[in-house]
Amino acid sequence: MLRYLMGTACLVLFIPAAKAQQKLPIPLNIKKSYDNNIRSLQGVPGKNYWQNTANYSIDVNLNPGNNTITGTTHIEYFNNSPDTLHTLLFKCYPNLYKKGAERLMPIREEDITEGMQIEKLKIAGKEIAKENYHSTSTNMMVPIQPLAPGQSLLCDVEYHFTLNKNSHIRQGQVDEGAFFVAYFFPRIAVYDDIDGWNQQPYLGNLEFYNDFCNFNVSVTVPGNYQVWATGDLLNADNVLNEPYLSRFKQANQSDSIIFIIDSTDLVKKNISKNNIYNTWKFTANKVTDIAFACSNHYLWQSSSLVVDPQTGRRTRADAVFNKNHTDYYLIAADARKTVAAISYQFPKWPYPYNHITVFDGLDQMEYPMMANDNPVEDRHESIELTTHEIFHTLFPFYMGTNETKYAWMDEGWATIGEWIISPLIDSGIVDLYGVKRTETTAGTEADLPIMINSTYQNGMAYFINSYPKPALAYLYAKEILGDARFFAGLHYYFTHWNGKHPLPFDFFAAMNAGSGVNLNWFWQRWFFDNSIPNLAIEKLSGKGIYKKIQIKNIGGKPMPVHINILYKDGSTQKIYRSAVLWQNSNFVSIPVMVTKPIKTITLGSPYVIDTDYSNNSISPHP
Repeated sequence: MLRYLMGTACLVLFIPAAKAQQKLPIPLNIKKSYDNNIRSLQGVPGKNYWQNTANYSIDVNLNPGNNTITGTTHIEYFNNSPDTLHTLLFKCYPNLYKKGAERLMPIREEDITEGMQIEKLKIAGKEIAKENYHSTSTNMMVPIQPLAPGQSLLCDVEYHFTLNKNSHIRQGQVDEGAFFVAYFFPRIAVYDDIDGWNQQPYLGNLEFYNDFCNFNVSVTVPGNYQVWATGDLLNADNVLNEPYLSRFKQANQSDSIIFIIDSTDLVKKNISKNNIYNTWKFTANKVTDIAFACSNHYLWQSSSLVVDPQTGRRTRADAVFNKNHTDYYLIAADARKTVAAISYQFPKWPYPYNHITVFDGLDQMEYPMMANDNPVEDRHESIELTTHEIFHTLFPFYMGTNETKYAWMDEGWATIGEWIISPLIDSGIVDLYGVKRTETTAGTEADLPIMINSTYQNGMAYFINSYPKPALAYLYAKEILGDARFFAGLHYYFTHWNGKHPLPFDFFAAMNAGSGVNLNWFWQRWFFDNSIPNLAIEKLSGKGIYKKIQIKNIGGKPMPVHINILYKDGSTQKIYRSAVLWQNSNFVSIPVMVTKPIKTITLGSPYVIDTDYSNNSISPHP
């Protein structure tokens, strides 16, 4: 059913994007950026667009004996804004576990700590006394000497914290010899053209918004541990013994699935260099975050593939896992197939990074070039989880969206990516993640406009507006435009906004401009309005064999129409029209040629929701 839904051809009433029949409502604080040519309603950054950035050099040490993380971070921060900055806002995400911290996720008592302890902070070479800066939960505001536009400054931070062991929120200790470590360094928050400093604290529920920066990271662990991280491993020769080093190099060039570490290798205990400690060095440029994982007893499968035929560039896909978790033996192949699908099928854009590592952790969370995924017993669920988290590579990491305000700009895309790619890996999958819950909440108090900031939503409203509802909108827009125009719009968005911070209005405008079709009427009804999904068959009209099926859009939300005709002789007929039917009217007549008695005419498809099925069927011939 999914392939039928995705592939059906449809007639489209094209309206050139240059002739917009309506404008989307833009809040006054955001409108200033467009008025000041920082952003453009033509779907591209304005001539005055800017964003800040930084270079990070991080040295971090993990002590598995007591879960202590100690580190030093050197930051070169660039103020590309037109504003003179008088403060720096640091994000100290481990303070989620700090005693007394504000949070919206449960923390077990044994994981409550003193948070990230700043031992020394130097800015522009001057040490800052602790009484001169203030920390509130995960935010730490530090006064500085004025930093004028175009200037940069240097920051040096020494710190330590205790990694969580039992309350696994996106990171932490997995077992006695495995750890997934994210948000492990103090970082300078985003300062942007809309809000200035991003002062939204990390409370455990909403996700993140970070600048694109360059990272050089050194991770020191006991000598019997291996490390995987965002970025390229720079010193494989210095940390891996043979034959593991050769296998690693081979995997970077091989289409086959290779065991870099298998169960027999674990017995030999000679994988890493025989030192008390080894330091693993990674580099990653123009990424929004960095994470690492380590273990002394995990298997490592790997393969790679060409993601860009024009350049021959390859991406390596890794699965790193506990040998007892049987579902993970297929993850490397699933990851490889997901990367291939992203590059060649949906959205047909070369996978942008050199590797993706799926680590056997205790969560379901994405990071640049990394995924922390729990093991699952169901094969279909395993595939869907893998495709969802890897698809996040594009959103929010390649496209640096503000997840704290607009979760749908990344989760909605990961959801439709999961829907489309999972059946390409296993044709038996019909992935309906969240669709039924979208239907049961439609029109209720939990059914809020998607455009309400994610920071103002929680519970079911947050889930629906972040995952399935925007995914359905993207799917229906894809059907309206057809694949060629849809990909043209999406690729236009990628081309102009990757490595930047697009807003919803930048996305809408880019899709309009790139596809050549003005979809503002559609964006308005799906993302801004309170319309609901409720289609009804009115009647079958006409004389002779040429008849019309009259359908009314009672709820006003533009939905595709799937008509299923069951004839009395048992034969069937299907008629499909995209949601473009409802661009100018809430009533349509769809022609059909009837040459034999009809038993029932019914509306419906697994990917079309409706609040009232009582009006979805008629029996025109008694």
